[in-house]
Amino acid sequence: MPRVPVMQAVVDILVSEGVDTAFGCPGAAILPLYQALQGSGIEHLIVRHEEGATHMADGWARTTGNVGVAIGTSGPAGTNMITGLYTAQADSIPILCITGQADSRKLHTEAFQAVDIVEIAKPVTKWAVQAKEAAQLPWLFREAFRIARSGRPGPVLIDLPIDVQKQEIEWDSSIDAPFPIAVPTPSPLRVERALDMLLAAEKPLILAGGGVVLGEASGRLRELAELLGIPVQVTLMGKGSFPEDHELFAGMAGIQTSQRWANAAFLEADLVLALGARFGDRHTGELSVYRGEREFIHVDIEPTQLGKVFGPDLGIVSDTGEFLDALLAAARLRTLSRSGAWSGRVGELKAALPRREDFDDTPIKAPRVFKEINDFYGEETYFVTAIGLYQIWSGQFQRAHLPRHYQVCGQAGPLGWEIPAAIGVKKARPDAEVVGVVGDYSFQFLVEELAVAAQYDVGFVLIMLNNEYLGLIRQAERAYDMNTEVDIHYDVSGTDNVKIMEAYGCAGTRVVEPGEIRTSLEWARKEAERTNRPVLVEIMIEREANAAMGPALDSVVEFEPVP
Repeated sequence: MPRVPVMQAVVDILVSEGVDTAFGCPGAAILPLYQALQGSGIEHLIVRHEEGATHMADGWARTTGNVGVAIGTSGPAGTNMITGLYTAQADSIPILCITGQADSRKLHTEAFQAVDIVEIAKPVTKWAVQAKEAAQLPWLFREAFRIARSGRPGPVLIDLPIDVQKQEIEWDSSIDAPFPIAVPTPSPLRVERALDMLLAAEKPLILAGGGVVLGEASGRLRELAELLGIPVQVTLMGKGSFPEDHELFAGMAGIQTSQRWANAAFLEADLVLALGARFGDRHTGELSVYRGEREFIHVDIEPTQLGKVFGPDLGIVSDTGEFLDALLAAARLRTLSRSGAWSGRVGELKAALPRREDFDDTPIKAPRVFKEINDFYGEETYFVTAIGLYQIWSGQFQRAHLPRHYQVCGQAGPLGWEIPAAIGVKKARPDAEVVGVVGDYSFQFLVEELAVAAQYDVGFVLIMLNNEYLGLIRQAERAYDMNTEVDIHYDVSGTDNVKIMEAYGCAGTRVVEPGEIRTSLEWARKEAERTNRPVLVEIMIEREANAAMGPALDSVVEFEPVP
């Protein structure tokens, strides 16, 4: 067997695992890997911050379904990646972080930039490991990809001491291949029980979570819903798994990212089939209200998810696609009949409990922004958004129709996620239209990654909702009868975000009238296509805006400004 540099074996494995793009920042302790990357066919984008690299890998992974790769050197490079690892873990996104490390013989001496990144990363990864011997590395990398993809997907980290990276090993890439991934299939008896419960229910709902997207099961979900005539709701992570213009779409229930009519439909339901959903607290709100008297069937690929929030009436461990295949097969052997009265009732609720979005007010109201977004962009557009009032408004008003086209950091909610994530999405789908919906505060957290997009000709549109406040925190402070430390403007207009764009070689425009939104979006699309660089549409919305939300699904909160 030939002897090769161990980092060459590692790069060969990355290529064979389907990695064509990596995001990172070189440093002395990771240079042998960078040497091996030369001429490999893997495109590398040099980032301005290692957290940005992890979010780029995250966006790439959410779009492709493959494992995204972020690279950093020793010490603070790894600690800077922790937020990205946590974000990927919380949202079940498979990424691989590769860190350099000081010489293994000096780790006990507090050598320069020597930190135990493995122990730091363990709580926010599926697996974190340091290579002790060079001959381990091919197997560690194969196992890392297997773990990242299998079961509930998630992040992994491999730490590479510099002395280990410099060695040679016996290795033949021509006889190597990725490890197989085991896909859990459901118990046939539990599938039959689930079907019995669905057919016995008078007002059943299907709740599509992120597991439907990750399991590539959207088509089968639609087939089942149409076969059984059951309305479908989505969670925030499941948004896009079911077309929102479908007659069986029943909206999104929850206490923040939700519709009033969807909450009302959920409260009338007598059974919920939850597919790949983890019952996050922003979805359930007060559990006594959420559970009520209705029955729950919970299907999840990860056994420990069942019963974590509450015990379901029926739990099923399975890949969502495998479960839907089995349920469809069983359903086709039954005599099926459903009147349509329940789906008609959901339609009545939708018509009776809309939220207004056609405001012509100045300053601009947030719902009007999302009306313009819905009217202007097609269903093939990829959207990314992060955390804050604009995420809540997006969940309430923005429509999505295709899986993997609506991407949101749902659970961890790191500010600054949008710009690097949009870069990752665009690198994964260079011909697609990519749009990031951002807030004025989040925009500034990783704004330096605009330089990466400009350097590598990564063009996309950023739509900023700027209220010059920490809007979500200001709204939350009302419960404490306070209003402090949320004002982030320092003159009449605050940060000139258009000039920031221009400083990075990009472009932008500021919108103050609702009638200007459409023409600005048209300009931004053309400018992004012309320059292959990010373009900002900064929309000045009313400063004292609230998003409707409450502690439970039966809370009635209208959209209105703070008095």
